Amino acid sequence: MRFETKAIHVGQAPDPSTGAVVIPIYQTSTYAQEDAGVHKGHEYTRTSNPTRDALQTCLAALEGGTHGLAFGSGLGAITTVLTMFKAGDHIVCGDDVYGGTFRLFDKVFKHLGIEFGYVDTSHPDRVAKAIQPNTRMVWMETPTNPLLKISDIRAIAAITKAAKVLLAVDNTFMSPALQRPLELGADIVMHSTTKYIGGHSDVVGGFLAVADPELHTRLKFLQNAVGAVPGPFDSWLTLRGLKTLAIRMAAHERNAVTIAAWLAKHPHVEAVLHPSLPSHPGHLIQKSQASGFGGVMSVRVHGGLEAARRVCRSTQLFFLAESLGGVESLIEHPAIMTHASIPPETRTALGITDNLIRLSVGIENVADLMEDLDAALSARS
Repeated sequence: MRFETKAIHVGQAPDPSTGAVVIPIYQTSTYAQEDAGVHKGHEYTRTSNPTRDALQTCLAALEGGTHGLAFGSGLGAITTVLTMFKAGDHIVCGDDVYGGTFRLFDKVFKHLGIEFGYVDTSHPDRVAKAIQPNTRMVWMETPTNPLLKISDIRAIAAITKAAKVLLAVDNTFMSPALQRPLELGADIVMHSTTKYIGGHSDVVGGFLAVADPELHTRLKFLQNAVGAVPGPFDSWLTLRGLKTLAIRMAAHERNAVTIAAWLAKHPHVEAVLHPSLPSHPGHLIQKSQASGFGGVMSVRVHGGLEAARRVCRSTQLFFLAESLGGVESLIEHPAIMTHASIPPETRTALGITDNLIRLSVGIENVADLMEDLDAALSARS
């Protein structure tokens, strides 16, 4: 069964009692038992729910995994992963990650005694050097957020396997339609399903996919114990979005590739960061490990902070908002918005400059989007 078919059918057989072709929303907190301890597979919805089960089964299959776990948010998923570790354990993290991930690591788990080392994962040798005797996991994004750096998943997986540490990859920017890290050697794949998986900016969620049954058992226990799970209706909305993931991602990418090439020649643009461009340092690696380049890009505009703010407030079709991956186009300013939790000196060192804006390219008509960006880039007030 191929990807598009899996997205519609895996875990989603017609309801046996009614024949409904859409999974019902099992909006219940608990389940009647025939006798004490004798039930029909479900006891309490924090532990399991038929609607959530369908989502977990389908998305795990799309990622090439054997098991999946859904959460109430991407950060809920990451938090649950971090609870596998204890004070004194060390985690290697990419130095260019979502600001919420950095905040969770630096402001919450660091104070509980877990140690973190930050490294540019686009250089596998630096990852290898960062691993210590107490390292338990490498956490990375590829492409990264917001600088779109590309890391070689196969190369880093070889390093982590040799060191006997876990490799977790945040695959939010690509979705399984374009990239499947488990098939490249990763142990855990994480998604903010709020983004491309849900796809319509109407539900918040997170997800973990694994291929190791023992790792699933460990994380399943923590999913129930921590309790950061989605409700049945959120699971249903996410599953509904998942059905059209393949065609949406194709449209997102088609528009993004066209816009990236156009912006690279725009007189008001200093640089475009998108792996589809042959000039991008990760272009060839991305081609080797993924089937596409995604719909997110970052752009450095001429004129500094005020020029970047002017562009952000001048677009009409690109809504000024956080998040990404919905059918509508979004624009945001990382230093002020999504990555404000990262210290200014760290942002500067990484290259998250004041003239950097991030675009989530939607599935509108590409000519309309280009006209909107051109007007905003050319605006003078």
